[in-house]
Amino acid sequence: MSPEEQRAFGARVAQLRKSRGMRQDQLASAVNRTASWVSQVERGIQPVVRLDVLQLLADGLGVSVQTLRPDAPSPARSESATSDQVNDLDLVRLALSGHPALGAVLDENPAATAPDAAELATAVAQLWHLTHNARFAELSTAVADTLPRLEAATRTASPEQRPELQLLLSQAYQAVAAAFVRQDEADAAWVAADRAIRAAEESGEPLQVFAGIYRLAHAFVRLRRLDQAEHAAGKGVTTLRDYISAAGPPSPEALSVLGSLHLVLALAAARAGQRDQARKELTDAREVAALLGEDRNDFNLEFGPTNVEIQAVSTAIDLGDAGEALDLGQRIDASRLSPERRSRLLVDLGRAHAQRRHLGEAVDCLLRAEELAPESLRSHLAARSAIRELILLAGRSAPPELVKLAKRANATE
Repeated sequence: MSPEEQRAFGARVAQLRKSRGMRQDQLASAVNRTASWVSQVERGIQPVVRLDVLQLLADGLGVSVQTLRPDAPSPARSESATSDQVNDLDLVRLALSGHPALGAVLDENPAATAPDAAELATAVAQLWHLTHNARFAELSTAVADTLPRLEAATRTASPEQRPELQLLLSQAYQAVAAAFVRQDEADAAWVAADRAIRAAEESGEPLQVFAGIYRLAHAFVRLRRLDQAEHAAGKGVTTLRDYISAAGPPSPEALSVLGSLHLVLALAAARAGQRDQARKELTDAREVAALLGEDRNDFNLEFGPTNVEIQAVSTAIDLGDAGEALDLGQRIDASRLSPERRSRLLVDLGRAHAQRRHLGEAVDCLLRAEELAPESLRSHLAARSAIRELILLAGRSAPPELVKLAKRANATE
């Protein structure tokens, strides 16, 4: 679609939505997206190019695909074509597809002007800001603009400038990997993490490589490839501990990465039901956090004593220890962490209350989590599962706020 066609399409969507008396959030719920995504479609910012997404949008508006876009072919309908999973990252998937900078491969006369590293650094910082705030629809648009420019810049920059740009490219791909993990798009997270590791190696920043391995391990956990997660993170821990032992007193950055790798190992062990191993990894992470002595955000990992306890809550729930999770959660002050991380803690506390059949407390936690990071909650598989359980638990006496939450999260079935 050209920009003019996107704006015309968006105006048609807005007109049809309003003619049916629907709000943006209502249409978003109907098509398994977020209100932010719908808003961007209607403003012509977010293109709708995939036929399955176009069909979902047409179904949500109660019109045919051709009414919505007259030039569109009739898509084959099948039950498997629709997904109940929220995904605002379609543009990012496209940005990952194929070679990231084909133009630079063919360009025999690279630009004489050096890439603006400061402007690109600002753009990458914005990617992480959107990721930490779980604003995935906005992130999708930003990534589609920033990634190709970064990829081209690393190929056209001078040898002296290239390491700095490779570092920015690694940071950008790590933000993409983190976002895909949170929207349960683990296959795409794997691709992004692998590219982040490669760019980090080219940058000459070894700790950034280990941060990329952390992202890769999280993708493996989401894919239920727990053996691969354990292999990747475990090798990272062993190698990094050997390096720290040989190099002398560790830097805070090295401790942040080491502790984060222990946390992902705890997560993988808990998902595998390996109780003793999960608790051992948490103990190791606590020891690293104690050495660090504060909550930090090196490599956008948000590692520190508080994050370890948040992971301990999640681990306890995965192991079926809801009471322990609630006891731990009551002692955590997460106010200084990102909205996404605070929302994740509230989701876990909601899950713990749901396990103990505390209906009111569970709903309260999930509503507060939604208020902090609405897009994150609606793509959180465990949260949606907990909401479904609460609906079944409450039956016909389900409180209105729970019913509305279930509809917003597409967790009614």
